[in-house]
Amino acid sequence: MAYDEGLAQRIRSVLKGTPELVEKKMFGGVGFIVNGNMACGVSGDQLIVRMSEAEHADALARPHVHVFDMTGRPMKGWIVIDPAGVEEDKNLEAWVECGLHFAQGLPPK
Repeated sequence: MAYDEGLAQRIRSVLKGTPELVEKKMFGGVGFIVNGNMACGVSGDQLIVRMSEAEHADALARPHVHVFDMTGRPMKGWIVIDPAGVEEDKNLEAWVECGLHFAQGLPPK
């Protein structure tokens, strides 16, 4: 399945100027990696975001958000946001910045 290039472009706009940012094809989509740690990505038409376990529980209570599970084994600290949850730029920016903050807080790989 191809990924939503429009969503990827919107993410690029949010992350523009981020030091040590790498874009990599993965999950049949694209991942945005900072200092060797994935911050967020696009799979199909959905946004994938990595975050702390504490933020994870709160995020799952929000509309359009669910657990990231590609293999039948949910990934801790990862969520998926459906397109309706990132229609507004301010919502997309908040999710992307959450993933960016988490990735920047991890030791570089």
